[in-house]
Amino acid sequence: MQEEKKIKGLGDVVEVITQKTGIKKIMPKGCGCDKRKEKLNKLVPFKKK
Repeated sequence: MQEEKKIKGLGDVVEVITQKTGIKKIMPKGCGCDKRKEKLNKLVPFKKK
């Protein structure tokens, strides 16, 4: 069984969507996806209270 990643923020949601739709496969290496993911996670974090 595949282990689920913890969703920390909006960047993680965008990453999951791009993986499921196949967009991530067609993006060139070094596209800045990781930097964009981290920035979005910092801007819109998901925290449990």
